[in-house]
Amino acid sequence: MAVASPRPKGPPLNSLRAFEAAARLGSFSAASEELCVTPGAVAQHIKSVEAWAGGRLFIRRAQGVELTALGQSILPAFTTAFDDLGEAVQLLRTRADPNQLRIATLPSIAQLWLSPRLPAIRSAVKGVTISITAMETPPNLKREPFDLNIFFEDLPGDPEAVELCRDVIFPVCTPTLAARLQDPSDLSKVICLHDAAWSGDWDRWLSAADPGHAIDTRGPVYSLYSLAMEEAKNGAGVLIGHETLVRAELATRALVAPFRTRVGTGLRLAIAAARPAGANTAIEKIIEALRP
Repeated sequence: MAVASPRPKGPPLNSLRAFEAAARLGSFSAASEELCVTPGAVAQHIKSVEAWAGGRLFIRRAQGVELTALGQSILPAFTTAFDDLGEAVQLLRTRADPNQLRIATLPSIAQLWLSPRLPAIRSAVKGVTISITAMETPPNLKREPFDLNIFFEDLPGDPEAVELCRDVIFPVCTPTLAARLQDPSDLSKVICLHDAAWSGDWDRWLSAADPGHAIDTRGPVYSLYSLAMEEAKNGAGVLIGHETLVRAELATRALVAPFRTRVGTGLRLAIAAARPAGANTAIEKIIEALRP
Protein backbone atom coordinates (compact mmCIF):
# COMPACT_ATOMS: atom_id res chain seq x y z
CA MET A 1 0.00 0.00 0.00
CA ALA A 2 1.47 3.33 -1.07
CA VAL A 3 1.96 5.93 1.61
CA ALA A 4 1.51 9.55 0.62
CA SER A 5 3.82 11.79 2.60
CA PRO A 6 2.33 15.11 3.68
CA ARG A 7 3.38 17.90 1.38
CA PRO A 8 5.15 20.85 2.95
CA LYS A 9 3.08 24.00 3.06
CA GLY A 10 4.23 27.53 2.46
CA PRO A 11 3.09 30.54 4.50
CA PRO A 12 -0.39 31.89 3.72
CA LEU A 13 -0.65 34.37 0.86
CA ASN A 14 -2.04 37.05 3.19
CA SER A 15 1.02 36.73 5.41
CA LEU A 16 3.35 37.19 2.46
CA ARG A 17 1.28 40.17 1.31
CA ALA A 18 1.59 41.72 4.78
CA PHE A 19 5.38 41.31 4.69
CA GLU A 20 5.67 42.87 1.24
CA ALA A 21 3.48 45.85 2.12
CA ALA A 22 5.23 46.53 5.43
CA ALA A 23 8.67 46.17 3.83
CA ARG A 24 7.83 48.38 0.87
CA LEU A 25 6.15 51.07 2.97
CA GLY A 26 8.57 50.83 5.90
CA SER A 27 5.81 50.60 8.49
CA PHE A 28 3.36 48.09 9.93
CA SER A 29 0.85 50.93 10.36
CA ALA A 30 1.12 52.04 6.71
CA ALA A 31 0.78 48.42 5.60
CA SER A 32 -2.34 48.01 7.73
CA GLU A 33 -3.94 51.03 6.03
CA GLU A 34 -3.13 49.70 2.56
CA LEU A 35 -4.40 46.21 3.36
CA CYS A 36 -7.41 47.38 5.43
CA VAL A 37 -6.43 45.35 8.51
CA THR A 38 -5.11 46.32 11.94
CA PRO A 39 -1.37 46.86 12.63
CA GLY A 40 -1.62 43.94 15.04
CA ALA A 41 -2.83 41.68 12.25
CA VAL A 42 0.11 42.78 10.07
CA ALA A 43 2.53 42.05 12.90
CA GLN A 44 1.00 38.60 13.44
CA HIS A 45 1.18 37.78 9.73
CA ILE A 46 4.84 38.74 9.62
CA LYS A 47 5.63 36.70 12.73
CA SER A 48 4.13 33.66 11.02
CA VAL A 49 6.33 34.20 7.94
CA GLU A 50 9.41 34.61 10.12
CA ALA A 51 8.54 31.43 12.03
CA TRP A 52 8.07 29.50 8.78
CA ALA A 53 11.32 30.84 7.26
CA GLY A 54 13.34 30.51 10.44
CA GLY A 55 14.77 34.01 10.14
CA ARG A 56 13.91 37.55 11.17
CA LEU A 57 12.65 39.91 8.48
CA PHE A 58 12.31 43.03 10.62
CA ILE A 59 14.12 44.60 13.54
CA ARG A 60 11.50 45.97 15.93
CA ARG A 61 12.46 49.27 17.53
CA ALA A 62 10.54 51.67 19.78
CA GLN A 63 10.39 54.24 16.98
CA GLY A 64 9.39 51.77 14.27
CA VAL A 65 10.64 48.80 12.29
CA GLU A 66 13.64 48.25 10.05
CA LEU A 67 14.24 45.53 7.51
CA THR A 68 16.95 43.00 8.25
CA ALA A 69 19.46 42.06 5.57
CA LEU A 70 17.30 39.00 4.82
CA GLY A 71 14.20 41.16 4.45
CA GLN A 72 16.00 43.62 2.18
CA SER A 73 17.33 40.85 -0.03
CA ILE A 74 13.93 39.27 -0.74
CA LEU A 75 11.74 42.38 -0.95
CA PRO A 76 12.31 43.08 -4.70
CA ALA A 77 11.22 39.56 -5.64
CA PHE A 78 8.05 39.78 -3.57
CA THR A 79 7.18 43.24 -4.89
CA THR A 80 7.56 42.02 -8.46
CA ALA A 81 5.47 38.95 -7.70
CA PHE A 82 2.58 40.92 -6.18
CA ASP A 83 2.75 43.50 -8.99
CA ASP A 84 2.46 40.68 -11.51
CA LEU A 85 -0.43 39.11 -9.61
CA GLY A 86 -2.18 42.48 -9.44
CA GLU A 87 -1.78 43.05 -13.16
CA ALA A 88 -3.15 39.56 -13.87
CA VAL A 89 -6.21 40.34 -11.73
CA GLN A 90 -6.63 43.65 -13.55
CA LEU A 91 -6.44 41.85 -16.88
CA LEU A 92 -9.12 39.40 -15.75
CA ARG A 93 -11.37 42.25 -14.62
CA THR A 94 -11.05 44.27 -17.81
CA ARG A 95 -11.47 41.31 -20.15
CA ALA A 96 -14.48 40.04 -18.24
CA ASP A 97 -16.17 43.46 -18.37
CA PRO A 98 -14.40 45.76 -20.86
CA ASN A 99 -17.17 48.37 -20.78
CA GLN A 100 -16.56 49.35 -17.16
CA LEU A 101 -13.91 51.99 -16.47
CA ARG A 102 -12.95 53.27 -13.03
CA ILE A 103 -11.23 56.58 -12.35
CA ALA A 104 -9.58 57.50 -9.04
CA THR A 105 -8.91 61.13 -8.19
CA LEU A 106 -8.75 63.71 -5.40
CA PRO A 107 -12.10 64.85 -3.99
CA SER A 108 -11.39 68.44 -5.09
CA ILE A 109 -10.49 67.34 -8.61
CA ALA A 110 -13.58 65.11 -8.81
CA GLN A 111 -15.91 67.89 -7.71
CA LEU A 112 -14.43 70.98 -9.33
CA TRP A 113 -12.40 69.85 -12.34
CA LEU A 114 -13.55 66.43 -13.50
CA SER A 115 -17.30 66.78 -12.96
CA PRO A 116 -17.77 69.50 -15.62
CA ARG A 117 -15.83 67.34 -18.08
CA LEU A 118 -17.88 64.18 -17.61
CA PRO A 119 -20.32 64.97 -20.46
CA ALA A 120 -17.37 65.18 -22.89
CA ILE A 121 -15.98 61.91 -21.54
CA ARG A 122 -19.31 60.11 -21.92
CA SER A 123 -19.60 61.44 -25.45
CA ALA A 124 -16.11 60.18 -26.29
CA VAL A 125 -16.75 56.65 -24.98
CA LYS A 126 -20.40 55.89 -25.67
CA GLY A 127 -21.49 52.56 -24.22
CA VAL A 128 -18.83 52.61 -21.51
CA THR A 129 -19.81 53.05 -17.86
CA ILE A 130 -17.53 55.49 -16.02
CA SER A 131 -17.22 55.25 -12.24
CA ILE A 132 -15.44 57.92 -10.19
CA THR A 133 -13.88 57.27 -6.78
CA ALA A 134 -12.60 60.20 -4.72
CA MET A 135 -9.63 59.48 -2.46
CA GLU A 136 -6.81 61.46 -0.88
CA THR A 137 -3.88 59.33 -2.08
CA PRO A 138 -3.33 57.65 -5.46
CA PRO A 139 -4.09 53.91 -5.53
CA ASN A 140 -1.54 51.48 -6.88
CA LEU A 141 -2.71 50.97 -10.46
CA LYS A 142 -0.87 47.67 -10.66
CA ARG A 143 -2.84 46.21 -7.77
CA GLU A 144 -6.07 48.12 -7.23
CA PRO A 145 -9.13 47.98 -9.51
CA PHE A 146 -8.77 51.36 -11.21
CA ASP A 147 -8.08 52.17 -14.83
CA LEU A 148 -7.03 55.81 -14.48
CA ASN A 149 -5.55 58.05 -11.80
CA ILE A 150 -5.88 61.85 -11.84
CA PHE A 151 -3.72 63.34 -9.08
CA PHE A 152 -1.23 66.07 -8.37
CA GLU A 153 2.34 64.80 -8.36
CA ASP A 154 5.78 66.28 -7.81
CA LEU A 155 7.56 67.58 -10.87
CA PRO A 156 8.94 66.25 -13.15
CA GLY A 157 6.50 63.42 -12.44
CA ASP A 158 5.91 59.98 -13.88
CA PRO A 159 7.19 59.96 -17.50
CA GLU A 160 4.35 57.61 -18.48
CA ALA A 161 1.65 59.95 -17.13
CA VAL A 162 0.09 62.72 -19.22
CA GLU A 163 0.46 66.22 -17.81
CA LEU A 164 -2.81 68.14 -17.69
CA CYS A 165 -1.58 71.37 -16.09
CA ARG A 166 0.87 72.84 -13.58
CA ASP A 167 -0.32 73.76 -10.09
CA VAL A 168 -0.30 77.51 -9.46
CA ILE A 169 -1.71 79.19 -6.35
CA PHE A 170 -2.85 82.70 -5.40
CA PRO A 171 -5.47 84.24 -3.07
CA VAL A 172 -9.06 84.52 -4.29
CA CYS A 173 -12.14 86.17 -2.84
CA THR A 174 -15.30 88.01 -3.85
CA PRO A 175 -14.95 91.32 -5.74
CA THR A 176 -16.41 93.13 -2.71
CA LEU A 177 -13.76 91.73 -0.38
CA ALA A 178 -11.01 92.28 -2.96
CA ALA A 179 -11.73 96.04 -2.90
CA ARG A 180 -10.38 96.08 0.67
CA LEU A 181 -7.07 94.43 -0.28
CA GLN A 182 -4.38 96.70 -1.69
CA ASP A 183 -1.30 94.70 -0.67
CA PRO A 184 -0.62 91.45 1.22
CA SER A 185 -0.41 93.20 4.59
CA ASP A 186 -4.15 93.88 4.30
CA LEU A 187 -4.76 90.16 4.73
CA SER A 188 -4.32 90.65 8.48
CA LYS A 189 -7.62 92.58 8.42
CA VAL A 190 -9.71 89.81 6.85
CA ILE A 191 -10.46 86.16 7.52
CA CYS A 192 -8.20 83.66 5.76
CA LEU A 193 -9.76 80.34 4.80
CA HIS A 194 -7.78 77.10 4.82
CA ASP A 195 -8.06 73.69 3.18
CA ALA A 196 -6.83 70.83 5.38
CA ALA A 197 -5.19 68.95 2.52
CA TRP A 198 -3.06 71.96 1.50
CA SER A 199 -2.16 73.34 4.90
CA GLY A 200 1.02 75.02 3.65
CA ASP A 201 -0.63 77.09 0.91
CA TRP A 202 -0.71 80.40 2.75
CA ASP A 203 2.90 80.18 3.93
CA ARG A 204 4.07 79.21 0.45
CA TRP A 205 2.30 82.12 -1.21
CA LEU A 206 3.25 84.72 1.41
CA SER A 207 6.93 83.73 1.32
CA ALA A 208 6.93 84.73 -2.36
CA ALA A 209 4.49 87.66 -2.26
CA ASP A 210 5.58 89.36 0.97
CA PRO A 211 8.92 87.89 2.14
CA GLY A 212 10.16 88.89 5.54
CA HIS A 213 6.80 89.99 6.91
CA ALA A 214 4.76 88.02 9.40
CA ILE A 215 1.05 88.02 8.62
CA ASP A 216 -1.41 86.14 10.82
CA THR A 217 -3.49 84.03 8.45
CA ARG A 218 -5.12 81.84 11.06
CA GLY A 219 -8.72 81.06 10.20
CA PRO A 220 -11.29 78.31 9.68
CA VAL A 221 -10.12 75.00 8.21
CA TYR A 222 -12.20 72.87 5.83
CA SER A 223 -11.68 69.22 5.02
CA LEU A 224 -13.18 69.71 1.55
CA TYR A 225 -11.68 72.26 -0.81
CA SER A 226 -15.05 72.66 -2.54
CA LEU A 227 -16.59 73.72 0.77
CA ALA A 228 -13.81 76.22 1.42
CA MET A 229 -14.35 77.64 -2.07
CA GLU A 230 -18.10 77.96 -1.51
CA GLU A 231 -17.40 79.91 1.66
CA ALA A 232 -15.03 82.17 -0.27
CA LYS A 233 -17.82 82.75 -2.82
CA ASN A 234 -20.16 83.52 0.08
CA GLY A 235 -17.81 86.31 1.17
CA ALA A 236 -16.63 84.51 4.32
CA GLY A 237 -12.96 85.22 3.66
CA VAL A 238 -9.96 84.84 1.37
CA LEU A 239 -8.85 81.41 0.15
CA ILE A 240 -5.69 80.30 -1.58
CA GLY A 241 -6.94 79.33 -5.00
CA HIS A 242 -5.46 76.54 -7.05
CA GLU A 243 -5.78 77.81 -10.60
CA THR A 244 -6.96 74.44 -11.88
CA LEU A 245 -9.84 74.44 -9.39
CA VAL A 246 -10.94 78.10 -9.42
CA ARG A 247 -10.68 78.86 -13.14
CA ALA A 248 -14.45 78.66 -13.70
CA GLU A 249 -15.17 81.00 -10.78
CA LEU A 250 -12.59 83.48 -12.06
CA ALA A 251 -14.20 83.40 -15.50
CA THR A 252 -17.61 84.33 -14.06
CA ARG A 253 -16.06 86.73 -11.50
CA ALA A 254 -17.72 84.88 -8.67
CA LEU A 255 -14.15 85.02 -7.36
CA VAL A 256 -11.30 87.35 -8.28
CA ALA A 257 -7.57 87.43 -7.60
CA PRO A 258 -6.82 90.61 -5.59
CA PHE A 259 -3.02 90.31 -6.03
CA ARG A 260 -0.84 89.72 -9.09
CA THR A 261 1.61 87.29 -7.49
CA ARG A 262 1.10 83.70 -8.57
CA VAL A 263 3.26 80.92 -7.19
CA GLY A 264 4.03 77.50 -8.64
CA THR A 265 3.87 74.69 -6.11
CA GLY A 266 6.21 72.31 -7.91
CA LEU A 267 3.28 70.00 -8.64
CA ARG A 268 1.45 69.05 -11.79
CA LEU A 269 -1.95 67.50 -12.36
CA ALA A 270 -1.42 64.31 -14.34
CA ILE A 271 -3.44 61.38 -15.59
CA ALA A 272 -1.94 57.89 -15.48
CA ALA A 273 -3.32 54.67 -16.93
CA ALA A 274 -3.17 51.22 -15.38
CA ARG A 275 -1.63 50.00 -18.63
CA PRO A 276 -0.47 51.69 -21.83
CA ALA A 277 -3.31 53.85 -23.12
CA GLY A 278 -3.04 52.30 -26.57
CA ALA A 279 -4.00 48.93 -25.08
CA ASN A 280 -7.53 50.19 -24.45
CA THR A 281 -9.28 52.48 -26.91
CA ALA A 282 -11.68 53.85 -24.29
CA ILE A 283 -8.83 54.84 -21.97
CA GLU A 284 -7.03 56.52 -24.86
CA LYS A 285 -10.18 58.49 -25.77
CA ILE A 286 -10.69 59.64 -22.18
CA ILE A 287 -7.11 60.89 -21.94
CA GLU A 288 -7.52 62.77 -25.21
CA ALA A 289 -10.79 64.29 -23.99
CA LEU A 290 -9.07 65.57 -20.85
CA ARG A 291 -5.93 66.94 -22.47
CA PRO A 292 -5.72 70.76 -22.38
